[in-house]
Amino acid sequence: MPGVVHWIAMHPKIRQEVNSYLLPESGTLIDPMLPPEGIESFEQDPPRRIVLTNRHHLRDSERFVEAFGCSIHCHEAGLHEFEDGPDVQGYSWGDELAPGVTALEVGAICDEETALRIDILDGILSVADGVIRYGGKLGFVPEQYLGDDADRIKAAIREAYGRLLDEPFDSLLVAHGDPAIGGGKEELRRFVEHGPE
Repeated sequence: MPGVVHWIAMHPKIRQEVNSYLLPESGTLIDPMLPPEGIESFEQDPPRRIVLTNRHHLRDSERFVEAFGCSIHCHEAGLHEFEDGPDVQGYSWGDELAPGVTALEVGAICDEETALRIDILDGILSVADGVIRYGGKLGFVPEQYLGDDADRIKAAIREAYGRLLDEPFDSLLVAHGDPAIGGGKEELRRFVEHGPE
């Protein structure tokens, strides 16, 4: 997709493939794992910052900091995760984290869960763990990751994403599964209104 570099890498802790993204124009990494080509693939145009959509998505961020001196940013409600390092800067919902990248409130699965509105093309929404997308269908993460009251969390997720439908976007970048390039807002609207297909 123009303006976004996407790659998939195996997460060693959860033993699943996860998505990472780079916005080359602003030098912004989102929830980065090292790509299969290695960190050397970024040397010609080094990233400048890393944005986490929640505190659990630190992934390989420290490797990028070591190589390029990037700053790491997480919503302030998740900063307790990093009291013993690495150095992570807090942001608030509504902050512009990079040119054309704005933090939006989700806060359903965890207090700091954030969506990023990316103002390129017809608009992009990058989301954390509230929804996953496999086989062209949006769904919830498995219930064991939703806590003791999964039904309440599912309702909170749908309500949070319902508020985001007013934002200008057409594509949806997910941390887990297949991004929706075009038509992502309508997929999210169906999910909010009717739940998983």
